[in-house]
Amino acid sequence: MERRHYALIRRTVETQLQFEPDVETRNRKPLKRSVGLAASWALRCGPQNRFRVFYDVDHERHMVYILEIGAQQGHRLFIGGEEIT
Repeated sequence: MERRHYALIRRTVETQLQFEPDVETRNRKPLKRSVGLAASWALRCGPQNRFRVFYDVDHERHMVYILEIGAQQGHRLFIGGEEIT
């Protein structure tokens, strides 16, 4: 992931997940199957919705935990330089 996208991803996370992070929207969806993470939600963002932010919501503490951020290339997802299947 290029450094120039960090600020964009950060702004998107702050605005999209500040209120009602567990409400489905066009770019925010619950995960139907595990991606090998404890995440239960995914947020699409960035140019052509290329980036995926995987997160979980703790309702008791009113917290959102960002677990992973990856890049989608075609139908392939890369997190930390490794393809996730």
